[in-house]
Amino acid sequence: MAEQQPSHRFERGTDGPKVIVVGVDGSDSSLRAASYAGGLARRQHSLLAVVYVQPVMAAGAALGAPVAKTTDQIAEDLVAQIRDAAERVKDIFAVRWEFHTFRGDPYNGLVTAADELKADAVVVGASEQAGHRIIGSVAIRLVKAGRWPVTVVP
Repeated sequence: MAEQQPSHRFERGTDGPKVIVVGVDGSDSSLRAASYAGGLARRQHSLLAVVYVQPVMAAGAALGAPVAKTTDQIAEDLVAQIRDAAERVKDIFAVRWEFHTFRGDPYNGLVTAADELKADAVVVGASEQAGHRIIGSVAIRLVKAGRWPVTVVP
């Protein structure tokens, strides 16, 4: 009797990462994280999932600020930057990548993204905000969640 092969199931930690999620917000550290994650994805033959979490700013909306248009523009600018970078290296490096947007605060947005995209690894830039050293940054919260390997790029 032929042995049946087990059905393919998602399993973390086998044969290197299949999906690498990188959080970007336009800051220098997030763009460095995207570059680092791109190199990881290239070397590991992984899918690079570039994630922008659109902030929900109720206070700004209450003051009449065009928040949705602003965050949509940031997302469009990030996609343009990433496409330009991918185009510049397309003959040298082949990296499969996708761009995703999620809404919410950065931590919960990245957790949702990593869960939905079945991330094997998460890469983020170090926080550039001084208050995060006291309160805790998104990176620290992701590490403490202990659900994926997290790389923090300075």
